Formats: sequence, C-alpha cells, structure tokens
Amino acid sequence: MKQFFLALVLALCGLQAFAIDKAPAFEDPVQQARYERLSRELRCLVCRSETIADSNAQLATDLRRQLRELMAAGKSDQEIMKYMTDRYGDYVLYKPPVSPRTWLLWAAPALLVIGGGIAAAIVISRKSKLSDTDPADPGLGDT
Repeated sequence: MKQFFLALVLALCGLQAFAIDKAPAFEDPVQQARYERLSRELRCLVCRSETIADSNAQLATDLRRQLRELMAAGKSDQEIMKYMTDRYGDYVLYKPPVSPRTWLLWAAPALLVIGGGIAAAIVISRKSKLSDTDPADPGLGDT
C-alpha cells in the first residue's frame, strides 16, 4: 500500500513537467506583462473555451510561440491581432468584435433565453387548459 501511495505522489509531482510555459517569455517585465495580456486575449482553437495562456494543447503552444516571435519582431498589439485574425479568423479572439459577421454569436444567448421562455409559456398554457381529473381513471369518482 505504501508503494502505491509513493507511486501516486511521484506521478502527481511529475505532472509539474507538463505545466504551461513555466519560464517567462521575456526578461523585460513590461514585455512579459504585454505577452501575458495578449495571450489571454487569444482563444485556443482546439479547446475553444480556454485562452492560449491556459491551454495545454499543442496548437496553443504554437500560438504562444508565434506570439513571442511577433512581439520580438517589434509588432504592435494591433498588428499581432490582425495577423492572428487574418490567419485564423475572428474566432481566435477570445472576445470577438461585434460586427455583422458575429451578430448571431453575440445574440445567441438572448435568443436561447427568449426561445426557452416561449416554449415554457406554451407548455404551461397547454397544461393549464387540461382538466385536473382523468375520466378514464375509475378510482377518482369513489372519494
């Protein structure tokens, strides 16, 4: 039993080897802060609900590497975002802009709530019109 727990502890400690970018990307704290901010604005295209800063996916690792290279090349934030959206589309942005192409994306939550409310109202309305007794049930008339 001791060996099992020892193996478990070693395995859990070994997971630290899979940590995301343990070393800072830049020596300059201002550049590092900029890198971290930009990596939180870009979506992992594999995980979809995580930023590239939070994802362990290989594509996210590649996107972080690309981000470091673009920053090292002296590109501005706007140039980096334009490069990423030209290459991967608006979906790579964690918060895509509101535009005619993304209206459905932004409106989807409201449309789902409205649709659910309409469906619930219809079901409740139909259920309220039904009688409380079932004429086919012989046990109801006895009481």
